[in-house]
Amino acid sequence: MDHWPTGRLLSTAARLVEHSWNEKLAAIGLTHAGVIAIEVLAAQGPMTQAQLAQYVRVQAQTMGKTLSRLEAHGHIARVRSTSDRRSHVVSLTERGQQAVAEAVEMERSVLAASSIDPEALRQELKSVVRELASQFATTPNNAGALVDNPSS
Repeated sequence: MDHWPTGRLLSTAARLVEHSWNEKLAAIGLTHAGVIAIEVLAAQGPMTQAQLAQYVRVQAQTMGKTLSRLEAHGHIARVRSTSDRRSHVVSLTERGQQAVAEAVEMERSVLAASSIDPEALRQELKSVVRELASQFATTPNNAGALVDNPSS
């Protein structure tokens, strides 16, 4: 690892953290992708599936699969939109709200056993994300959605 480029270290660390976190999340019927979706819903309130997909920068089809898993576990509810019968409004259920709180604690536990200061790491990662998001943003709103996402 001493000779690995920084990008490789970062992506390897991210995969290892996500793998560890997913193992813990499975106990409550969640995945990393599911947590991102329910955290956005907890912070922003109900929205359409398409809006949620756009907010977290994934394809609508990918979000649909994530939402199906969340719905099967009782974390979200989808109802047909009254303004556009072609779309569904997604909202967090009480069980989903509880899952958000549990997921936050599980996330903290992933790095708790290490000698790393989680808050210092978080601040550094936020700086990296902000810098890169500003370089790759196609619109100011897209950059804001990525950077201001409550799970970031």
